[in-house]
Amino acid sequence: MRISKVLHIAFVLLIGTAARVSAQTNYVAAVHGVLDLRSKPINDKIELTGNWLFYWNQLLKPGDTDVIKDRLLVEFPFKWNGYTWRGKKLTAFGYGTYRLKVLLPQKHVALKLAMPDVYSAYRLYINSKLASSNGRVTTSAKGFEAHWEYHAVDLPNSDTINITLQISNFIHSKGGISKPIFIGPADRIDLARHRAEGIDLMLTGCLMMGGLFFLGLYLLGSRDKAILLFALFSIVYSYRIIGTDNYVLHTLLPDINWYITARLEYTSLFLGIGLFGFYTLYLYPADVNSRIVNVINGISFSFAVMTLFSPAVIFTQLVNPFLVVMLFCLVYIPYVYSKAWRNNRPGSVYALMSAFALMSVFGISLFHYWALIPPLQLVSFLGYIAFFFLQSLVLAHRVSFVLKKAKAEAEQGLKVKSEFLSTMSHEIRTPLNSVIGMSHLLLRNEPRKDQIEHLDVMLFSANNLLAIVNDVLDYNKIEAGKITFEHIEMDLAAIARNVVGGLQTAAHDKGITLRLDFDKKLQHKLLGDPTRLSQVISNLVHNAIKFTPSGEVVLGMEVKEQTDTAATLMLFVKDTGIGIPRGKQKLIFERFTQADSSISRSFGGTGLGLAISKKILELQDSALQLISEEGVGSIFYFIQTFEKASSISGAVDVNVKPDAADKLLDGISILLVDDNPMNVLVAQTYLKRWGAATDVATNGQEALDKLDTSKHRLVLMDLQMPVMDGYESTKKMRLNGVNIPIIALTANLPKDVEDDAYNTGFDDIVMKPFLPDELHSKVLHYVFKQEHA
Repeated sequence: MRISKVLHIAFVLLIGTAARVSAQTNYVAAVHGVLDLRSKPINDKIELTGNWLFYWNQLLKPGDTDVIKDRLLVEFPFKWNGYTWRGKKLTAFGYGTYRLKVLLPQKHVALKLAMPDVYSAYRLYINSKLASSNGRVTTSAKGFEAHWEYHAVDLPNSDTINITLQISNFIHSKGGISKPIFIGPADRIDLARHRAEGIDLMLTGCLMMGGLFFLGLYLLGSRDKAILLFALFSIVYSYRIIGTDNYVLHTLLPDINWYITARLEYTSLFLGIGLFGFYTLYLYPADVNSRIVNVINGISFSFAVMTLFSPAVIFTQLVNPFLVVMLFCLVYIPYVYSKAWRNNRPGSVYALMSAFALMSVFGISLFHYWALIPPLQLVSFLGYIAFFFLQSLVLAHRVSFVLKKAKAEAEQGLKVKSEFLSTMSHEIRTPLNSVIGMSHLLLRNEPRKDQIEHLDVMLFSANNLLAIVNDVLDYNKIEAGKITFEHIEMDLAAIARNVVGGLQTAAHDKGITLRLDFDKKLQHKLLGDPTRLSQVISNLVHNAIKFTPSGEVVLGMEVKEQTDTAATLMLFVKDTGIGIPRGKQKLIFERFTQADSSISRSFGGTGLGLAISKKILELQDSALQLISEEGVGSIFYFIQTFEKASSISGAVDVNVKPDAADKLLDGISILLVDDNPMNVLVAQTYLKRWGAATDVATNGQEALDKLDTSKHRLVLMDLQMPVMDGYESTKKMRLNGVNIPIIALTANLPKDVEDDAYNTGFDDIVMKPFLPDELHSKVLHYVFKQEHA
């Protein structure tokens, strides 16, 4: 309904504009070679139509005596090819003279005569003087030169104008003149020409710039052939605007060769239709009959080739049979677009509207070519603008559709990748839980010295594998934009001391010194994300230790600037390690990249640590910087501003952990829910050593069936299980009024599941593979917290 209304309004506007343009031209017919305008005010341009005197095979000058027996009365404008004279049809090759006497009022404004192009050279005499010429007029092919160019001639201030027009043609398939000659007030004639030139130049510029824009879009971005074909069509067809009909290009370049422009004129028509056919085929391939399009394209490109290599008298005759192709396209293109619209193709509504705009333009061109209507240039201009604008909307909609589709596919791919990594993480962590858990258990069973060495290697390797899995998951989370930062109170001094203390063993094993250089000017605690800050510092210190064979590693903090509410700090890690060549210093911040492939073999690692640290800092408006000299060492540093907290930084809190050998859980019954037998074995072994009794359920439904609130004091619940997962089971327990603590056991990162877990009703989360001390302290905390509640 909306489309029909738009088309109706467009049709009314076009008809109204056409009527207005038609009304601007006065039509007064000449009779027997005389046009009497004495009683008609000349306030607008007048078309010199009607009966002109015509002399075939004679080039008469103004002073020559008329030969009455050879004189013909013809309806001007008149093409002589095909005209029957003395029982013979005249050919296009030949020459002749047209004459007209114009009677004007005794008093009139300054007048001009607008002389169009002819087939294919002319000389124009006004009264007895040569007023204008195009090409070289001859009586034979020898010395003949064709030229097409518009001219405007000032008329003498007289009440009688004798017009003598000599035309000859020895090159084109048409002879004579097909366009009317106008006279009128000089300012009106000039205005009409300037308007025509302005419209043609503006439309040519629009087509050329639009074509270049879409060509650039294709070359630099979207490799959509429909976009390329429309760009080529726009560029090719722009010549049809500036190089035909009004021949504005010939006015701008008056010495341009006729043979070149004539071939361009016809080639641009044939190629334009062919390119548009290909464009439609690629735009809506499911709605186009490819055989029909291939036939149209075959004809179009064949005619274009013939135009380039055949004589002018041949290729200028091709336009008449090609009109059949154009008429067919005028019907077929709207049919294709309407079919695409019915099938809900992207942008098809704009394509359908553009088809009707194209029909109006081609219709005007054809009817004007057949001399049935005036050129209606303004209407054609509006039709062209509407057509190319709507086609641009089609392509914009198409590009937008492709981008949305690509975005959806990328998001789906990212989702699949995240799900895959999450699943793989779970699958890798499950056996790692068993390996790490059993290693800890064996180390606590007083093994022999040689067994301790083997267990340490196994535990070290398992922890390295776990660190790699954590790095991959962390980077994936950062890339997906799912990372969030806390803004809580933190003690930077305690974080630094904990990092140094935790990695002291690694430094000692390599025989290097690890020390802390902390600026004592910072007395306050800060607001930030302690977990992420600790992760960055740990990565940098761990990296420094790994790449420092001897010497020392220093973790330092320097106060650059501080106020009552904020402090700007520089945190740095300095080492005396192998250093990094200047040419590879930017490379090391890329993911999965190290300065040299041999480094990975010599020192190990995935190359993700620095990439993760860099990303974390960038998301907090900071940047990781590097100063390094190969063979001397490196300094990694970053400068970050923190808000100050109200409390004063103190000594590091030391949590006094209960001895695991103390059976503090003696008499406590715990429900353990996990579908993996190895995880159950590890957890059961630890809980038994701590004195707890355990009941085991292998899925969430079984946990609901086995749970006894009078017996069980705590539930350890895996999240991912068959039959019923931990989320659903916990939710049902809480709905049933169960209020004993439930701790989630997960192979995922806690940040990934904590929101869902806490919303479901879990009290806490323990990540697998779990550290014995962490599990011990959390179980103790919730068991005795409940007991004292």
